[in-house]
Amino acid sequence: MALLKKKSGKRSASRMARLTTSGGGSGSEISPLRPQYVEKLPPCTGHCPSGNDIRGWLGMIAQRDKLGLTLEEACDRAWEIEVATNPFPAVMGRVCPHPCESECNRTAKDGAVAINSVERFIGDWGLERKLKLPRLNADGPYNEKIAVIGAGPSGLSVAYQLARRGYGVTIFEALPKPGGMLRYGIPEYRLPRATLDAEIGRILDLGVDLKCGTTVGKDISLDEIRSSFSAVYLAIGAHKGRKMGIPGEDGPGVYTGTEFLRRINAGEPVDLGDNVVIIGGGDTAVDAARVSKRLTADSAAVSRRMGARATILYRRTRAEMPAIDREIDEALEEDIGIEFLAAPIKILRNADGAVTGMIVQRMELGEPDESGRRRPVPIEGDTFELPCTAVIMAVSQQPDWESLGTRLPSDGSWLETDDWGRTAVEGVWAGGDTLGLGLATISIGQGRRAAESIHASLRGTELPAPDARPPIGPDRIVLDFYEAKPPAQRSILSPEERLQHPFEEADRGITREQAIEEATRCFSCGLCFNCESCWMYCQNNCFKKAADPRPGFYYTINLATCDGCKKCWEVCPCGYIEGE
Repeated sequence: MALLKKKSGKRSASRMARLTTSGGGSGSEISPLRPQYVEKLPPCTGHCPSGNDIRGWLGMIAQRDKLGLTLEEACDRAWEIEVATNPFPAVMGRVCPHPCESECNRTAKDGAVAINSVERFIGDWGLERKLKLPRLNADGPYNEKIAVIGAGPSGLSVAYQLARRGYGVTIFEALPKPGGMLRYGIPEYRLPRATLDAEIGRILDLGVDLKCGTTVGKDISLDEIRSSFSAVYLAIGAHKGRKMGIPGEDGPGVYTGTEFLRRINAGEPVDLGDNVVIIGGGDTAVDAARVSKRLTADSAAVSRRMGARATILYRRTRAEMPAIDREIDEALEEDIGIEFLAAPIKILRNADGAVTGMIVQRMELGEPDESGRRRPVPIEGDTFELPCTAVIMAVSQQPDWESLGTRLPSDGSWLETDDWGRTAVEGVWAGGDTLGLGLATISIGQGRRAAESIHASLRGTELPAPDARPPIGPDRIVLDFYEAKPPAQRSILSPEERLQHPFEEADRGITREQAIEEATRCFSCGLCFNCESCWMYCQNNCFKKAADPRPGFYYTINLATCDGCKKCWEVCPCGYIEGE
């Protein structure tokens, strides 16, 4: 065990009226200097839009020996904890930008836990072992039937959460296959379709009825659906790309980002020529640029110049680019050019109508706009001509309400809901990109909350109470207790390998051994992980080892023998014990 070092300065601790022990005289007056177990909300879960119990599944693997579990048992349980909130661990382990990691308390020591990499390992573990999604004992099955419009991550999430509670769920999907933007917006080299299909298949195995190639508003009306189902969840996504309204954009050779990626991912041919310009700075723009490069990169081209030319135009600087940093880095490694502070103002065409180039306006950054980023301002008289054979405009997208046969939002763009996904229309909930462009992990979380709301509405029960656990930051962690370990690094194919094998998975993740070791880097912020510090340092033998240990419950406290010395909460490395 690493040497304990007392932190300098007074350690802050909140005064808690509730005593969460299994011993010590419940109801008696307790000295504020005596220990109390108070579970905290770790920052990883607090910043996970899906609401994953990240500490729970990391701890299950890291503490397996203390819990008397084999590795197989621990990984199975970790998978069950993960899929309670996210039925796509293998998918999200590949495509989630992991906001949890940027908030991880371990960044204050030696780098965040590689949460997303371990999530991918757990997801792949479940697929390899053919684990089935667990049902909930929610007094079902129920007679009510639920309709879900859209088989993207949000629609599949709500379908899963309702089906596992015992409801009959029917999903109506306009496209030929389920997955939404996971299938039609993310390139296969980032998300293998076999992985996506396997995790969707498990949801359907719960009895979910999927009707692909069924467009609501054309093949069946929304009113028909509302009259035939007890509740409706709208999750049609934002598949309708926007153009920029500049001269020359209408005609062949100009695509929106969503249109281009949908066609490629559907296996349709797209002729780009040998010089593509992509407009935008988000994930869609970067994906479109990297796919464009791959469409023209055969083995001979790789040896010459790594494929045809692909250039991203972005009107701000890299600091403002919303795309995932790692994806930008890999695009640059693949010889994709980026012109910053540049925006097209006209598409040029020849007499036959083919794209030949564009006029580009140089920009500079002004004052921040409503997004908080500095607004790009044209530099008067500073333009240049950029040759190209095709243009992909990945600047924005929105739901295609017209295909739904209705215009539910008043302005025709986004729906508004409460925190539980309830719309102003009786019996209709919504989530995903129908509410605004966001991450897949956000869509999954919205689907889960909507399912909880639908269930509560149909059963006449209360909605789940808000998480009242106090958050915990690095100031409450005894950093010196934990051994320094650098985070695991994923194995990624070289740029040459990526372009020689254009649609093979480029990111190979981490090994099983790395994942198991990485789980031990978790501080277990705010929850006992049986480090034995309190038990060893207590001179009055207040702490007794629990007969039935489980995560967060390894000891009981006998307050009758406690003299309030505070040593236990001072040495508790994870901040679980309160005592001030």
